[in-house]
This record gives sequence, C-alpha cells and structure tokens, in this order.
Amino acid sequence: MEPYYYAKMNKQEKNVYQAMKIGMMKAEKMILVPRMEVKQLYNIFLKMRLDTPFLFWVSTFRCRSYQDSSHIQIVPTYIFEGKKLAEQQRAMTSRVEKLTKQNTGKTSWEKEKWIHDFLCENVCYDKLKKPYSHEIIGPLGHGVGVCEGIAKAAKILLDAAGVPCIIALSDANPEKGIKYRHVWNVVRIEGTWYHLDVTFDLSLSREEIRYDYFNLDDSRLFRDHEPVMTNVPACADGNHFYYLEQKLSFTKMDMLEKRVIQAAKKNRRLTFHWRGGYLTRQVLDEMLRMIQKCGREWGKFVHIGLNWQQAVLSVDFSKEKKDSLEVEDANEGEKEGMPEMNRDRNA
Repeated sequence: MEPYYYAKMNKQEKNVYQAMKIGMMKAEKMILVPRMEVKQLYNIFLKMRLDTPFLFWVSTFRCRSYQDSSHIQIVPTYIFEGKKLAEQQRAMTSRVEKLTKQNTGKTSWEKEKWIHDFLCENVCYDKLKKPYSHEIIGPLGHGVGVCEGIAKAAKILLDAAGVPCIIALSDANPEKGIKYRHVWNVVRIEGTWYHLDVTFDLSLSREEIRYDYFNLDDSRLFRDHEPVMTNVPACADGNHFYYLEQKLSFTKMDMLEKRVIQAAKKNRRLTFHWRGGYLTRQVLDEMLRMIQKCGREWGKFVHIGLNWQQAVLSVDFSKEKKDSLEVEDANEGEKEGMPEMNRDRNA
C-alpha cells in the first residue's frame, strides 16, 4: 500500500517525494529534483516526513538553484551524520522491533491501546522543545517529546504492528493562545478511522492513564482541536470511543450516582464521560453536588479534574478536609510548554 500522503500527489510531486526520501535515507549532502516553487517543495517535504517517521535525522533543508537550470538542489540539514547516524539508526530499529514483539497476538484495538499506554507511561512532554523531541528519537530514545515526536513515535509503532495510521496536522491559532501547530494520529481499527491524540492524553495522565482522546470521531475531537491542514479520512463513528466502550460514559445522573457511590465506598478513582446532553454549568453544578454528597456519606472529600471540552471528569476521594475542582487543559503543553510529569510508575 502506498504511503497516505504520497498516494494523493501528482506524478511530478511523487518524483520529488521519492528523490527526497531516497536521498535523505542515504544522508546525501545534495539531492537534485525538478525545479518548482520552494513553497511546494516544503509542502512535499512535510508530507514525506509525515509518511516516514523513521527519517529522524533530517530537520530541514535549503535550496540552491541556477537561473537556466531545469532542476533545483536540495541541501538537507541532518541532526546526525556518519558513524553517529549509523549507531542511532541501529538503536531505533532495535527499539521498534523490541516494542513490536510485545504486541504479538493482540487485536488492532489492543495494539493501539498498548502503544498509547506505553507512550503515556514512558514519555514526558519536553517543555524545552529540543530538536530531537520532534522526532521518534525523542520519545523512543530519550523519553521526551513534543506532539510531533509523540505522533511520529505512535505511527512508527502502529505501522510496525500492522495498524494503519496517519499523522494529522493542524495550524496554530495565536488568538486562542495556541502558539504552535499540533500533530496527532488518525488510526484505522477494524476498517474504521478514528482520531488518537496521545499527546493530549499524556498531558492529562498524572496518577493514571487517561483516554479522553482515544478513538474520537470528528465531532468530539474538533471541540478543542483546530481544523486539519492536511486532508485526512473522515472519522464519523462516534460509538467506539474509549469511555463508551468501557461503560464509563453516562447519560443519566442516577446511573452515574451508583458508580460514584461504588468508587467512594472502595476509595477508588472514577474517571468518566458525560453524554447526557451538553455539560452546562447547571448540569455540572448538579453533578458536583451529587459527587460531594456521595463522598460525605463515606466520610470522604472529593478532588475533581474536569476536561470540560470533552466532558470527562476524574474523581478522587480522600479524607483531607477540602474539596477541589481543577479545570484541566489537555493542550497546555502546546500552548506554553508543559512541566515534566511524574514518572514514578516506571521507575
């Protein structure tokens, strides 16, 4: 099967794409391609990199041209070269192969969840945004990454596991405080496409792994994501997102109350999704009163994390004499740079 973005190009674009890919895989100092606008060359380069996450040693390129020439010279910028590059290539190949073996015999959904959980448990968001954090070597080699590196790491692992995967890209929106482009994945599970944003889930995963952005449809994802800059398949199935599959999505307050009582009694965290209409201030207030009441019946106070855009709440119970509500922002790292998370779970 042809790479996703490559398959959508015309013949000339495909020729340039292939020349770039072959030359950069060999770490050539100069690559000759047919003359075209620099903006178009960068667009092809971008899509080639989205299709090919293993090209972690390439950061950018510059162009050289001569007035009467029908070709243009591409001069890549490499993070690693020579023996150092060969060492890093071997290390990354070995790392991907080792991780892929742990997915043997699993269903597509199980493979996706394992990869999602592995990245959430083993990667910290790189608030300094080092160059390698934009590539697979950041998350898979150093345990740090930004959204681009995390999405590329997810893709290379999903590809290796035989789960079709695309990298999606949206633009920045300074008016909303979104300083940077955002990158996530679109995956095909049992023939159906879904959005998977590991970076956003990672940013919410403190004491437990979160699944607020695991297999969302378009209507849910774009509540807090900017429109895609690159065309990706429509994700129309809204009936298989994580919390619904795990029977943690509620439409009635009385059904939710039963689960809250169980959690308070057993002193367990309860993370759930509300789909009983819009999560308005009035509905939220009613929900908070009910949760606090259930907690008091078992001598507990409540600490709640709220992802308002996705209508997901995470409730903890404790004997500390104070209730708290934290409105969470899954996009915090992409706005300002997110502090490193506690990684004690993997110490």
